[in-house]
Amino acid sequence: MAVYTIADLHLSASSDHPMDVFGSRWQHYTQKIEKNWRAVVAPEDTVILPGDISWAMTLKEALADFQLLHSLPGKKLIGKGNHDFWWETAAKQQRFFDEHGLDSFSLLYNNAFVVEDFIVCGTRGWFLEKAQQVTVGEVDYDKILNRELARLKLSLNAAAELQKSHPDKEILVFLHFPPLWGDFICPEFLAVIREFGVKRCFFGHIHGSYNAPRVQSYEGLSLHLISSDYLNFIPFRIHRSAEL
Repeated sequence: MAVYTIADLHLSASSDHPMDVFGSRWQHYTQKIEKNWRAVVAPEDTVILPGDISWAMTLKEALADFQLLHSLPGKKLIGKGNHDFWWETAAKQQRFFDEHGLDSFSLLYNNAFVVEDFIVCGTRGWFLEKAQQVTVGEVDYDKILNRELARLKLSLNAAAELQKSHPDKEILVFLHFPPLWGDFICPEFLAVIREFGVKRCFFGHIHGSYNAPRVQSYEGLSLHLISSDYLNFIPFRIHRSAEL
């Protein structure tokens, strides 16, 4: 049973958001996602989706996108991205999944899961600096950053508690936003991640940077870019660390 991850699927079955305006790699991307997913993921596997899953504005609008994902093999752990405007409270989302028979989904939100050789946790994160958040209008940068830090700590604390009974399992952090990218850095997020002894963090959000390194390093922490277009829409398999 394997563990995969891929971020930024940007599905749009019920909304008019063509992604090919962002480059030729996005042409027929939904078909690519479905084909590649079926080629590598088995029913007993788990796929972690850290944000920007659907362009829908409401859960009702997102139904077709969730039905497509549900039809694909494996269990899905979903986190929130900056474009997941359909996101509701955990109770409302679980009720939505139950009502529509979408039992392959679980929410990665203020919690943690034991998945094969790993303990999975994470949160959305936020922009690396205040100037980058112009795409979301006038919002309180520090307030959102601190809220996301609190959610990350909740998730990491849940992971640490699980690790007490699973000491052989590695804690993995999944964010939507990168905590480090090029010359930009979010020291607050990196400090929290490193405080819990995490060695690997996975993130999306970045598009079009196909020549960027897949893995960046920061003081013993490996940061992996897993945006769907960067992965050419092929879910990335996470192997057990050789260090464990």
